[in-house]
Amino acid sequence: MNFGEKLREQRKRHNLSQEQLAEIIDVTVRTLGNYENGKFHPKDRKIYFRLAEYFGVDVNYFLTIDEEFLTAAAESYGRKGQIEAEQILRQTAALFAGGELSEKDQLAFQLEMQEIFFESKNLARKKFTPKKYRKDNKNDGDMG
Repeated sequence: MNFGEKLREQRKRHNLSQEQLAEIIDVTVRTLGNYENGKFHPKDRKIYFRLAEYFGVDVNYFLTIDEEFLTAAAESYGRKGQIEAEQILRQTAALFAGGELSEKDQLAFQLEMQEIFFESKNLARKKFTPKKYRKDNKNDGDMG
């Protein structure tokens, strides 16, 4: 069961409308609908914690490895990064469609692909972002 399905199940179990839950976790109804339909994942981890606290479940109930990856990609690289991460997940799932690898090996492969994604994004950020716009750039005290 993915994040959206778990969210919808918990909302219905607690007899909440989308409007009520959206207000509780401080998102729009449209955003909540997109979460439930699997179109988006929360960019902010605080949403997962609000949901877990409200429903009385462990945060890990909502955060699978895929959701953690998508959330981290969105936090670090915005919507474009999240879309790229989703594409990697789809392509990785397609690789395993034949069922040749054990679940343990599939997980190891998936985690490695996620690590490669973040390493390549960080390398690209350093290579193509002008120094004055980099977040990790330290101001040397130069005024001009």
